[in-house]
Amino acid sequence: MVRLSVNINKVALIRNSRGANFPDLIKVAQDCEKFGAEGITVHPRPDERHVRYADLEPLKRVTKTEFNIEGYPSERFLNLVCQVKPDQCTLVPDPPEALTSNTGWDTNQHQAFLRRVVKQLQAEGIRVSLFLDPRPELIESAQSTGTDRIELYTGSYALNFSQDKKEAVTPHRITAQHAQAAGIGINAGHDLNLENLSYYAQEVPGLLEVSIGHALIVDALYMGYEKAIGRYLDMLR
Repeated sequence: MVRLSVNINKVALIRNSRGANFPDLIKVAQDCEKFGAEGITVHPRPDERHVRYADLEPLKRVTKTEFNIEGYPSERFLNLVCQVKPDQCTLVPDPPEALTSNTGWDTNQHQAFLRRVVKQLQAEGIRVSLFLDPRPELIESAQSTGTDRIELYTGSYALNFSQDKKEAVTPHRITAQHAQAAGIGINAGHDLNLENLSYYAQEVPGLLEVSIGHALIVDALYMGYEKAIGRYLDMLR
């Protein structure tokens, strides 16, 4: 079964826009789990426009499934992650000004840096995932970092799905096959939605987890959290 981790960054963005604790991020995380989510994902950015660093400890305390923190491995970020000790840390190569994650690591170029970071996080008992473009030639260098998993960036898949879904998913399937052969777990995320999720989950071998935020929160505005999470789980099953 592919796990569904709900990214609640957009909920935090709405909260922050009014300067008060409404909606209550902690309650939303708890309700997402109550409605069937199998993980909670957050991506605190340096300007804290979404989830704030102060949210991490409270979220870790209430999350009963799996808590996943995404982010660029700056010194501040790593210190906080090692303090909070989530179940998983997904490392992304975003610069501070990035609007959203839109590319994965070049594990050839950043191999030595990532090896040090992965080792640091694993020493704290944290599972590590590297955000990666669907390029099978990167798997060997990703493996050399010692990472437990990769998270395949699905932005290009979502963009090209309506034109040719088979062509769009092919590099993801091939990269996943290489990752499986290397003993690396496979996650995926970015712009997955109710239209493209089921096909992706069927076609990508060894898929363990998808992280979905923007589309699911938008759907929840229309149908509510409970129904939206149920629909996404249906797509995976």
